[in-house]
Amino acid sequence: MVRTVKLKNTSAPSSRLLFAASDQNANILYATRFFAPDPFIYVLHKGKSCVILSDLELDRGRREARVDRVISYTELASQVREKNQPAPSQNKVLAFYLKKQGISQVEVPEDFPLSIAEALRKARISIKCISEPFWPEREIKTVEEVRHLREALEMTQAAMQRAFEVLRATKIGRNGILRWGNVPLTSERLRTEIEMCIVSHGGVASNHSIVAGGEQAIDPHEKGNGPLFAHQLIILDIFPRHATSGYFGDLTRTVVRGRATDAQQHLWEICLRGQKWAFSQIRPGVSGQIIQESLKSFFAQNGYPTEQRGGRWSGFFHGAGHGLGLEIHEYPRFVATQFVPHQVLTLEPGIYVPGLGGVRHEDVLQVTHTGKRILTSLPKPLEL
Repeated sequence: MVRTVKLKNTSAPSSRLLFAASDQNANILYATRFFAPDPFIYVLHKGKSCVILSDLELDRGRREARVDRVISYTELASQVREKNQPAPSQNKVLAFYLKKQGISQVEVPEDFPLSIAEALRKARISIKCISEPFWPEREIKTVEEVRHLREALEMTQAAMQRAFEVLRATKIGRNGILRWGNVPLTSERLRTEIEMCIVSHGGVASNHSIVAGGEQAIDPHEKGNGPLFAHQLIILDIFPRHATSGYFGDLTRTVVRGRATDAQQHLWEICLRGQKWAFSQIRPGVSGQIIQESLKSFFAQNGYPTEQRGGRWSGFFHGAGHGLGLEIHEYPRFVATQFVPHQVLTLEPGIYVPGLGGVRHEDVLQVTHTGKRILTSLPKPLEL
């Protein structure tokens, strides 16, 4: 299937070059929709796209890559190779192809390999580095992309439900340690259950899900380790990638296995009230920065100022959300955008208080022409 990515700025040169493994690089995956574990060449010139693939990927690329042309690297290299000489370098083959197409300048992303850029410059091909977002079009999600995101979010919600099931099935043992199947339930063990559920629903195992309780939960990116305890706030943050589409889901819930104290319940409810208010404000033209600062002020007014205490941050000290798509954190940045229709973002305010714990509520939304549409629906229980 042909898929041509168009450049927004028609005054800029119409040639773009990528060299990356699409399993790890969202820019080349977006351009081709072709998964490959090894780096390959993508060229966009005068509105036409092509990929140059090894024999290993050639047939599959012809079936799956959404580009105008699939070229054999072997055949191209044979045109460059001189008689009785070793095989030409990849850089020489690439320079040959670009010159054959009349390309004297290419635009590349910030992470383009320096060695290739230097080789092309020596071949008198100009390199222009483009700051992210390399494809600005990625901010505006198509109907197909939203469908992929919904599939990823369904998988994410199933994994969160599995985490709830396991926590509800635990018994409270000595010293408040949660026991599941007569052994302590650790962050690592619950993370494994989450990841197994993700794989069974068509996702990619990553072992990066956050299962952090107690004092561990006051560090927003702490994965969590060791036994989980009753009557403590536990942050569950799950962000799997769908194996087929490559799109990510993202969802956070904060729970207590057992009974929450009044202080824990107040922290949890203030964070939720902040998220609900922020949802009510999102519509085209609204500034994410204003929502971010208003949330911070609301939390401070309710007893949770953002400040440093003894060298550690307390309060709300991360972004209110981020773009979601082929990367878990992709453009637009929540605080640096004015919302426009068809953006997909997370909304995840959090409050973290040393000695009390952390709370984060995260859901995913799509900006519409009149407001927003929430794409996640999993309930938010406090006590399990």
